[in-house]
Amino acid sequence: MRWALVKVSLAVTAMVVVAFAVPLGLVIREMARDRAFSNAEREAAAVAPALSITTDRDQLERVVASAGSDAGMAVHIPGLDARTDAAGIGRQRATDQDITAVREMGRASTTEVEGGSTLLQPVALSSGEIAVVEVYVPESEVTNGVGTAWAVLAAVGAALIVGSVAVADRLGVRMVRPAQRLVEGAHELGEGRLGARVPEEGPDELRRAAVAFNSMADQVVQLLANERELAADLSHRLRTPLTVLRLNAASLGDGPAADQTRAAVEQLEREVDTIIRTARDAKPQTAAAGPGAGCDAAEVVRERMAFWSALAEDEGRKWRVAGADRPVRTPVARADLAASLDALLGNVFRHTAEGTAFAVDLHNGEDAVIVLVSDAGPGIPDPEAAMARGRGSGSDGSTGLGLDIVRRLAESTGGDVRIGSSVLGGTEVRIWIQLDGRAAPERRRGHRGSGRRRRNPRSISSFNRSRSLP
Repeated sequence: MRWALVKVSLAVTAMVVVAFAVPLGLVIREMARDRAFSNAEREAAAVAPALSITTDRDQLERVVASAGSDAGMAVHIPGLDARTDAAGIGRQRATDQDITAVREMGRASTTEVEGGSTLLQPVALSSGEIAVVEVYVPESEVTNGVGTAWAVLAAVGAALIVGSVAVADRLGVRMVRPAQRLVEGAHELGEGRLGARVPEEGPDELRRAAVAFNSMADQVVQLLANERELAADLSHRLRTPLTVLRLNAASLGDGPAADQTRAAVEQLEREVDTIIRTARDAKPQTAAAGPGAGCDAAEVVRERMAFWSALAEDEGRKWRVAGADRPVRTPVARADLAASLDALLGNVFRHTAEGTAFAVDLHNGEDAVIVLVSDAGPGIPDPEAAMARGRGSGSDGSTGLGLDIVRRLAESTGGDVRIGSSVLGGTEVRIWIQLDGRAAPERRRGHRGSGRRRRNPRSISSFNRSRSLP
């Protein structure tokens, strides 16, 4: 916008300068010509009284000399030859035809000659004949001062153009700078810097936009603070039933089931504490992975399957783990991957009948780590609806946030989550965790979860093998 204002100002000022300077220059040139010929007429008029009294050559030469223009004036009297040394006064520059034509017309005339122009002024003699006074006007006298005037006009025009461009540039800066600050503030706020504000200055429109932006930023900060407080308060309310559970678990005695129950209660307490601290500190639960960050996905899978295996044995479920026998590094936090696995395995136990088999497969590809959680249940009739945050399945105890937790984990690395049919006959949830950290613009442009995405065939080929349970 700044350069647009400069260009418009430059074009308008240039047109104004041309519209006024060119006609003014032409007028100045015409005035200089009129001035030169007016002087020539005065010189010719100074000789006319003498011609009306006498035609004596000596007297006329003295009159011409007293006029101060003997070098540029000639007097043509009938019967005298002005081009000879014997008769005539001055040097003739006009042709005989021009002089004769002036005698016949009886009025003054100008004609072009070499080096300038001449004024031919007829004068009546006492004898009744017509003499012609010729005054030479050189071209330098006709254009005297015209060049200087044109130079002055050009300088004034250039100064006007430069001044208008400078003023337009300052106005553009005054308009563009607040807009740039508004854009920068929006970017900072979008990047999570909640203290970003913009100065309320500039034109009225931009000032009102800055006021609205700062008010919006304040409301965002307040809303986030309220949300954090609400999350902390809700999490704190869980402490009372957790205390009861811990006391009841302590009275269960010894045994695998009791140990599993006490471990689950302790883990739940840790998760609640983590939620409260995160909400109070206003820090995101999932931080961006830096160099050396992440976890061993195989270790997390073995740990969580060891936890869920006890419940699986109680319900008579067959289960299998594949690909977790060697380390598999992933760029996600250990707690986040464990929460995602717990969410998927919890869905298996919650939404399938007892005795339904399930499996967890882990594959380490060239550019991604793939985690498959499959079961032999009835399947999911509408995968896209299941991926929608907050919908749930409609059953008691379902909030619809489990799959959303998994999706956010995968998308934080540039990957995604897809729901399909498993080789066991039920549901298969595929978590694609990107290793190189590239963003996935095609995923952001398309819908979530069930969108098509091109994969590396070598990364998926191992999943075409049979994954039947033993």
